[in-house]
Parts: sequence; structure tokens; C-alpha cells
Amino acid sequence: MTWMWLLAQADGGAADGAATSWRDWLDPKVLGEFAITFGKSLLVAIVIFVVGRWVAGLVDTLFRRVLRKANVEETLVSFFGNIVHGLLLVFVVLAALEELGVDTTSASAIIAAAGLAVGFALQGSLGNFAAGVMMVFFKPIKVGDLVEAGGTFGHVREIALFATVIETPGGKRVTVPNAGITGGNIENWSTYGRVRVEMTFGIGYDDDIDRAKETLREVLAADRRVLAEPAPVVAVKGHGASSVDLACYPWCDPADYWGVWFDTHEAVKKAFDARGISIPFPQRDVHLHTVA
Repeated sequence: MTWMWLLAQADGGAADGAATSWRDWLDPKVLGEFAITFGKSLLVAIVIFVVGRWVAGLVDTLFRRVLRKANVEETLVSFFGNIVHGLLLVFVVLAALEELGVDTTSASAIIAAAGLAVGFALQGSLGNFAAGVMMVFFKPIKVGDLVEAGGTFGHVREIALFATVIETPGGKRVTVPNAGITGGNIENWSTYGRVRVEMTFGIGYDDDIDRAKETLREVLAADRRVLAEPAPVVAVKGHGASSVDLACYPWCDPADYWGVWFDTHEAVKKAFDARGISIPFPQRDVHLHTVA
């Protein structure tokens, strides 16, 4: 009920719902009846707000508990919990204002229009948010994985609702929008708990291939980070312009990838030198002709 309606009722029933004059507004009887009627509405509105706020908190708590039991990421639990709690509070406030006689129809329209405008303004951010939700639910990557996604290679350090943080081998912190990750190919090197280090070593055409392959196997066997299963691949990869190329593909833990890569290259150079196996480099013969 509106204040004007209350005044009209207190005034004795003016047909158009308005007091007849300012003296009627100051009439003790009118003021008293208005105070009683409005006081009741105010009390009911306060009860609606207090009880509604308590119910909103209870629903929020139960909702978060259900999400946690479903193993939903804590980031999503907090985000969706805040949305549910906020929406419930909006309904509670509107119900309390309705009891006080405030016309909430226009207020609801304003809120809806504002939400639509915000949605258009944050269209790109909402796309990243939707991609973040998909990543949290389907888990194509997780924190600590070695991935190549969104044009960036490195270890995943953080997965937020709008962007993912990847640390590159060079120590750079790259923030990639989630839509850029889900919108392309995702290469996760850590899915199976192991990764293959692909290296190629060239030897001279005059060198003993079997001796070089055995040297590579010994270098890999001496590194405790190299996994025994799957077994490393050591084989002739191809014939280059100035070398016979040997493929050297050991498996290791994703966290040891770069350590195995760098240490193997160093160890192979030293082992080849000790055994007289050459590592050729491109050469060119230049022939000079003297014109008489």
C-alpha cells in the first residue's frame, strides 16, 4: 500500500487517494492512524528483510556445500555463491520495499536494463568467463601442467575465471585470456605424467653408427631423471648434407624436461669427444680457377 493511500484511509476515504488539505495532514487522528498503519508495514518490511537475509545466507551456504561435494573448483564455488547470494538479497529488498508501498515495477525494469547494458559492455569478458568455466569443469589443463596453448609454451601457474597465467621457460609471466586458450589447440604435455624429450645429434659419415648409438644410450642410462619405461628411442633419423642424424628421444617427468634437454646435450658432446666421435658442421669447398 502507498503512503498516499494510507493518508487517504486516515483522512476518511478521499476518492482520489489524496488528503483534502494540509490541515488534514496535521490532524492528530490522521497522523496517529497513519503512524500505526505505516508502523505495521515498516515492521513487516523489517521482518521480511531480516528473515530474507538469513534465508539468503542459508541458501548460499547450502549451495556452496553442494558445489564442494561435486568437486567444483573453489574459484567457481565462491563466484557462483556470491551471485546466488546477491540475487536473493535483491529479491528480499524488493519484497521489503513492496510492503512499504514502493512501486517496484519500475525498479525491476531499471535493474533489468542495467544488467543488459552491463552484459553488452562486458561481452568480451563474459566470453573469457565462459571459457574459464569450461576449463574448470572439463579440466583440459591444470596448475603445474606443461602446456602449449594460446600461442604460449610453459608451465601453468594460475587458472582464474577470466585469464590463465603461464610461466615460460625464460621466466616470463604471460597472462592469456581464457577464450584464447579454449578457442585453439591445447597441447598438454603433462596429461600422462611423462613427456618425451626430442633431440637430434649428428655424427660424421665416417663414424661408427653403432658406437654412437651405444654412447647415447649410456648417457641416457646415467641420468636418473630419464624413465626406463617407456624406453628411450635411439635410432638413425636421416642423412643430412654433412652428417648422419641420430634421433635421441628419452622420456622424463614434465618438471624435468628442460633439465634433461640441456644436460643431455652437454653430456653427449663430452662423451662423443672422449670416444672420438665427430659432430660435423656444414662445410663448403671453394674452387678457384685462374683465367689466363
